[in-house]
Amino acid sequence: MSQSITISNEDILHQVKVSCKIPEIVEQIVTRKVITAAAEKAGIKVEIQELQKAADQIRLANKLDSADDTWNWLEKHGLSIDDFEEIADISIISGKLANHLFADKVEPFFFENQLDYVGVVMYEVVLDDEDLAIELFYAIKEGEMSFYDVAHKYIQNTELRRKGGYLGIVGRQDLKPEISTAVFTAKPPQVIKPIVTSKGVHLILVEELIPAKLDGKLHTKIFTDLFSEWLQQQIESIETIKIISADKP
Repeated sequence: MSQSITISNEDILHQVKVSCKIPEIVEQIVTRKVITAAAEKAGIKVEIQELQKAADQIRLANKLDSADDTWNWLEKHGLSIDDFEEIADISIISGKLANHLFADKVEPFFFENQLDYVGVVMYEVVLDDEDLAIELFYAIKEGEMSFYDVAHKYIQNTELRRKGGYLGIVGRQDLKPEISTAVFTAKPPQVIKPIVTSKGVHLILVEELIPAKLDGKLHTKIFTDLFSEWLQQQIESIETIKIISADKP
């Protein structure tokens, strides 16, 4: 038997509430208001050509290849053409504001913090027994065993065992401080003395240290991180956020 269900705006708001989404939605609203206010203060404006380009990028990202696809997508999300333009507008404003604030700050930030972006090519075996780890360390150092032999015998994870404990290129920020200090003072190729952490006893082969390089990927990461940190600081500096209920005077 077919059934018809009517959903009102009040139903949607109520569902947002009972789904405990209010804090998330409020943060998104505050973020948009912070960006809009800062852009207005900086005199940032959106040109028609920029708006059209952003709209095209939204269509491309959502695979809206035709006018019908776009109308169906708008209907699905309860959006009007004006709403669609607003999405494109805030996207442009965010990008232009970020560029205004941090375009010339990425390189200085990188050079001041480049040690944080060095990498290491490393292999690792994590053991439960510190005495065993020390024994294996000296066995490798004296040529009685290879690191591969140790990895093949003591690593439980099948894929990692097949790779001999190879972790690829690992960033300094991805390592625990006690491991990072030892790894980045090593003279590759070098097996460093076992390090005890909460995960176990780490036996590590440092194959190569990779100097920090400000390529496109890292530039984008630093740029995005700086803008995100600035946004968070602006939000945290707001003393009061008042939510006005539609059903109360």
